[in-house]
Amino acid sequence: MKKITAIFITLICSATAFAQNAGSSASQTTNLQLTNAIEISFVATGNNTGSVVNLAFNTVNDYANGVQSGDYQIRIRSNRKFDVEMEASDDYFDYTGTTSPAPQMRVKDVLDMMISSNNTGGQINGGYHQFKHIEGDNDKRILNDCDNGANQTFSVKYRATPGFSYPAGTYTTTITYTATQD
Repeated sequence: MKKITAIFITLICSATAFAQNAGSSASQTTNLQLTNAIEISFVATGNNTGSVVNLAFNTVNDYANGVQSGDYQIRIRSNRKFDVEMEASDDYFDYTGTTSPAPQMRVKDVLDMMISSNNTGGQINGGYHQFKHIEGDNDKRILNDCDNGANQTFSVKYRATPGFSYPAGTYTTTITYTATQD
């Protein structure tokens, strides 16, 4: 009987050990639902906040030779390749000053822009690797086929050459940069 009891206890211990080592599992499907995403913004550097460009004409030489801005860096974050366009808000600057009627200064006659550095992986379009007129409110593609990424940057500079034809005052236009995914 002792032998039967020992065999029986051995079988129970083996069955218990087998049940403890068998294990169980559950699985779960995980979906990442990505959408196309793109963002464009100015990068503040030093005294440059990025959103305002002030070109001051203080001397006769400024009027004779024009005034050039520093670099303004623009960053694009996109999960797809993209292009960049640029345009002015209107064909003419808005005027604030004492002269009446308000003078009519055409953007394309006075304001130039160039891409001073390009770290987007794309190509500079339309000759903007050097100063070129801003054509008022007509979209101009300035960068083609830029690479996707989290820190694609390019920098622009402006040059204004109004000459001596316009009275004192503040002349304003808004330059808009638009990044569009391919």
